[in-house]
This record gives sequence, structure tokens and C-alpha cells, in this order.
Amino acid sequence: MRIKTALISVSDKSGLVPFAKALVALGVEILSTGGTATVLETSGIPVTKVSDYTQSPEILDGRVKTLHPRIHGGILARQDDTGHQAELEEHSIKPIGLVVVNLYPFIETVSSEEVSLEVAIEQIDIGGPTMLRAAAKNSNSVTVSVDPDDYPMILEELETNKGTTLSGTRHHLAVKAFQHTASYDSAIASYLNNRNSSNDEIPTTLDLGLKSVRSLRYGENPHQKAALYAPTSGGLEGFLAAHQHQGKDLSFNNLVDAQAAWQLSSEFVDSACAIIKHTNPCGVATATTVEECFQLALECDPVSAFGSVIAFNREVDRKTAEHIGDLFVELIIAPTFSKTALEHFSKKKNLRLLELPHDKNSSASIELKSINGGFLGQSLDNYQVEENDLVIVTEKKPDKRQMTDLLFAWKVCKHVKSNAIVMALNCQTTGIGAGQMSRVDSVQLAVKKANLSLSGGVLASDAFFPFRDGIDAAAEVGIRAVIQPGGSIRDPEVIDAANQHDIAMVHTGIRHFRH
Repeated sequence: MRIKTALISVSDKSGLVPFAKALVALGVEILSTGGTATVLETSGIPVTKVSDYTQSPEILDGRVKTLHPRIHGGILARQDDTGHQAELEEHSIKPIGLVVVNLYPFIETVSSEEVSLEVAIEQIDIGGPTMLRAAAKNSNSVTVSVDPDDYPMILEELETNKGTTLSGTRHHLAVKAFQHTASYDSAIASYLNNRNSSNDEIPTTLDLGLKSVRSLRYGENPHQKAALYAPTSGGLEGFLAAHQHQGKDLSFNNLVDAQAAWQLSSEFVDSACAIIKHTNPCGVATATTVEECFQLALECDPVSAFGSVIAFNREVDRKTAEHIGDLFVELIIAPTFSKTALEHFSKKKNLRLLELPHDKNSSASIELKSINGGFLGQSLDNYQVEENDLVIVTEKKPDKRQMTDLLFAWKVCKHVKSNAIVMALNCQTTGIGAGQMSRVDSVQLAVKKANLSLSGGVLASDAFFPFRDGIDAAAEVGIRAVIQPGGSIRDPEVIDAANQHDIAMVHTGIRHFRH
């Protein structure tokens, strides 16, 4: 059936005037409300106000204006149902064949940290979602639009098909409308839930409300499809707010590794560099300058650094850029890059440079992982161990330098896949053992991978030693202090081993499994 009446009520007025003019030229009568009607009238477009059509004024400061049988009857009536059409005639209701609505800017409003609850509440649209759901439900008869980008397609079909749209188009637009209202409701639920929840609580429901913002070339492997999704509520955060200076598009694996590298480098107050390969660090260091940080981190495992992701927690300068030299790196991420560093890196066209200021880090308080049939959620592992938290359990006490190295190694260990072992000296990793099935295997792997002397260094373990064999293996290469959670039934045996080797040992009382 030819569209004779359209209802238009939009917050986003992009393309509104030319679209409405084209509809009028096709013989479509326009019903409208509030600001939309004013814009149309000012542009010389004939429009009937909804309040005039329904003979009911807008009331309650505009909270009620389209909730009326003459509106929803016109939207919900089936055009192929003679009974429905008879009822419309009986009540002088016009069939509404086109509904063009987008909603109050709730998401944009609550993106501001200073917005009050009262202001946010007034941006919760009631009539808009109701009209969209009604039109989408009746897509056999009604065309619905939530996106100005769809206006040209709708006009083209109306012009081509004598004032009608194709059923496939109506179905596609109906799905889009339901996705729009679902995301909108999810954003509202998330906002209200976050206002009432502390960071220590796990929410009883999670309204993800995600939208695809970018297609990726593929997932972890070429046969897997992938996309990057962002919350529909709030502004862009984290890597979605990062600025890419150069290089190829970011891949699925790039983003996973960049996240791991950024989180690790952000652990430190001093200048730090973290070199990551397949989400595990292959070298980490803190130092006075950024250039020295990179040099020390690279020394730990220069072979594994090939094809890595590198993160800095300070601006990358020209000297550091030159020091990175010809090393093949997938991505470098830092809060800023100096102009001269960017000039130097520009010679490496495929190198990705990602600028992510610390204030753009995500405010998410829940970490999610998918499993078959659902999701796992947990609070973030933000626990910070300080020197005063440590319990010395051996006869030998760590000296000042060892204590500094122990805390450094503990921070790195938190970001290594369990079973995790990190060896360090002078705030530089010397050996890293990741993801082994037994803890002594991780110790042995750290020794095998070491490119530097381990003698006189320290060792961090992300969980307790179940047997003394890990301590014995560490003693053989000259480890002089150990930091670990403790808590094993064999703690006395492990502590005895440390005492026998004259190794200092401290317990944290907390572990850092990473799966």
C-alpha cells in the first residue's frame, strides 16, 4: 500500500529537511512533534502537529505527546486486515506507513561526568521507543527509520515503487530499529546500575549493549572472522580512544597484545618499557630515561622481541626511536610521541604507532571472558602489594636493593601467564618462564630463556611453591631473594630450602594467577 502519512520526530536532524521535502513531493503528509515540527515549518515544509491531529495537547513538559490511540492505532494496524482498516475508519485514524524516529540523546548526555541524575532521567525517551517498537512489530505494513543514512535508500524505493518500499527493506529496517531500542535501554540500565554499584561489587546483571565499530581483517587466525565492538553507552575509552599515527590497520592479535603491554607498563610510576609477545612479556625494565628502559628490556630476550608489541609509560623521544632501529616490531604504544620520533618512525610505513594517554584508559570495573554458552565476569586485578604488606619468612632478610627488585618482579609476574616465574636484577627482567604445567618447569624455562646473568638476582612466583624443587633450581643459578604468595601446606619445606641456600624469602599473602 502506498505510504500516505509519515510520522517524523527526531533528535538527530541530519538530512531532515531535504528528506521531508522529498516526501512531500511524493504526496506524503507529515505528522510531527516539538522541535522537529518547528524545523520543518521554518523550512517551509507543510506539517501537521501531532497535538493538532490527536486533539490532545503535549503535557507534563513534553513527557506525553505521542502516546495516543490515533498515533499507535495508525502505526499498528495491519494494512491487509479488513477488520483493522474498518476500525481505523470508525475512529478517524490515518494509517501511518512511515515512522522516522531517533531518540533523546541519553548516551551523549551521560557521557559528561558532571551530569546530574535529574538531567539524565529527563533524557530517557518514552514515546520514541514505543513508536519504534510498534512500527518494527508491524513491518509487514510500516517502514521504520532510526538512521539518517537510510533516508536516500527509502526515497529511492518510494520513487521506484510508486510510493511503497520492499518487504525485505522493511524487515531490515525493523531489525535495525529493535537493535537501536535494545542498545538504548541497555545504556540506561548500565548507567543506573553503575550509579548504585561500588567497584567491589559484581553486578547481578550485565547489559553489554555493544555495537560493531570496526571490522578486523580476521581473528587470531585467517579463517576466523572478527570485529571490534564498543559500548553504545558513554564516550570512547581505552583503545577505542587511542590515536593511530601510522601503519597498517590494527589486527585482533595486535589489540590483544597491545592491551597486555599497556597494562603492564602502566603498573610502574618510574619510566618503564614492556616488550610483549603473544600476551607474555619477554622483557621489562624501569630506568631514568625511556631510551634506557627500552635497551634494558630488550636485553632480557632480544630473540623473542622480533615481531613484538612494545609499550612505554612515558613519551617516546627521537633517541628511543633511533635505538629501536631496525628491530621488526608490530606496534608501539605510548602516552605520546615527540615530533622528531614520529618523523623517524615515518620511514617504517608498516609500523603501527598508537598514542593512548593515561586519562583515556578504560573505566571498566569488570573483566569479561566468554565461555561456551555464556560469560565469566570478575573484578579487575588491581591489588597493589607494598613493602609494608610483605612478611619475611626466612632467616635472611632482603636488603634494600633486593626489596626494590622483588616488588618490581612481582608487578611483572602479575602479567605473565600462570604458572609464572620472573627473575630480575636492578629493575630489569633477566629471565621469564610462562604458562608451564608445573612451577619448577617455569623456573627451568626462565633459566633457559635468560640472556643475562641471573646471579645475585631475585625471583617472583605468581602462586605458592608446592615443592622445594623450584627453590633448589633457583639457587643453582644464583637467585638470592624470592617473593611468592605462600599458603602451601609445604610452606615449611620450601622455607627450609630457602634457609639452606641462604636465600631471603617474603610472602605477599595474595596470588596473581593469569589465565
